[in-house]
Amino acid sequence: MAADFSSIARELAEVTRLVEADHFGATLDRFVRRIVASVPACDAATITVRSPEGVETVAGAVESHDGTAELPIDPLVPGPIVEALTFVEPRRLEHAGSDQRWPAFSARLLTAGYHGCLALPLHTHRAETAVLTLFSREPEQFGEVGYDVVLMLTLHAGVTFDNAALYHDSNKLIGQLQTALRTRSLVGRAQGLLMRQFDYDSDTSFAALRQASQNSNTKLREVAELLVDAHENRSFDSAVEKLGLSLAGRPTA
Repeated sequence: MAADFSSIARELAEVTRLVEADHFGATLDRFVRRIVASVPACDAATITVRSPEGVETVAGAVESHDGTAELPIDPLVPGPIVEALTFVEPRRLEHAGSDQRWPAFSARLLTAGYHGCLALPLHTHRAETAVLTLFSREPEQFGEVGYDVVLMLTLHAGVTFDNAALYHDSNKLIGQLQTALRTRSLVGRAQGLLMRQFDYDSDTSFAALRQASQNSNTKLREVAELLVDAHENRSFDSAVEKLGLSLAGRPTA
């Protein structure tokens, strides 16, 4: 078992290092697939997150021999997943056929072909609460030895979740900055066109763009892009008229 433990640890450590090649969902999906493939008696695994927007399963994997298997259960059904998210404590369901704590959850679990599960909160540094859940088609599969292994998995899962989320947030921020830079460039080019056409100064040209944006209920970036595109297509005067800019040198009323 010690050799298996070390092997699993090495494999999951590798997953945490490969975040940069994937986006958020792909990284977590790859992680839970590795868990299903590595942990004995684990036939399915999910990562469920609670955020201000609600509860969502963000990753899942199922061991399937015919390609038809589905993820076991809705995370909103009252049961070990909801409790692990709420109390940030592990919850284990050894035998859905005899355990009376969560009857609705157990019934759906049995209908899906599973008899046990283990829900473990992840150790993350984010505001969201996340839970890794392992499912087994046989009862009483997650004993103390397996439990120790899975505790190790939650540490790796937490790191993977943090890294994937950070990478996702960083990419989002970079995208926002790139959009801002493109907007600034477009607005600057549009100002230059108005300054040349109407002999505006910088402040007046920006005021004209902003007024055109308000009058047409169009984003400033889109107004600037329309003018730049029109200039390149030799239809600048038509665009000026469409936006309510006066050829006399002032925005029209």
